[in-house]
Amino acid sequence: MSDNLQYDEDAAVGFIRNYVGQEVSDQYSDDEILYVIDVIWDYYERKGFTGLSSKLTSEEMLDEADLIAYVKKEIARDKELLMDPADLDKIVKGELEYEESLEDA
Repeated sequence: MSDNLQYDEDAAVGFIRNYVGQEVSDQYSDDEILYVIDVIWDYYERKGFTGLSSKLTSEEMLDEADLIAYVKKEIARDKELLMDPADLDKIVKGELEYEESLEDA
C-alpha cells in the first residue's frame, strides 16, 4: 500500500452510499455509517493492522468474513443502533472498496 494515501471520512461515507445503493443508503445517517467505519478500524487495530499506510496486502492479511462477523457482533451490542445485518455486509464491503480505490489512485 502506498504511504501517501489520504483517508477522508466524508469521502468514505459518500463512496459507501453510492456503493450500497439508494434503498440501503436512505436507511442510515452519516453518523451511523461512520460508526460502522469506526468499528472496522477498531477491528484493524485489534488485528495489528496499522492502517492504510501499512505494507500488508489486504488479500493476504484481511479475512473479510471475520471482519464482517466482528462488525455485526459489535453493532448488535449497541442496543440503540438498529442496522440490518444484510446492510452491514454491504456497508463493510463498500468501505473495503473505498480503501481499495485509494490504493488504485
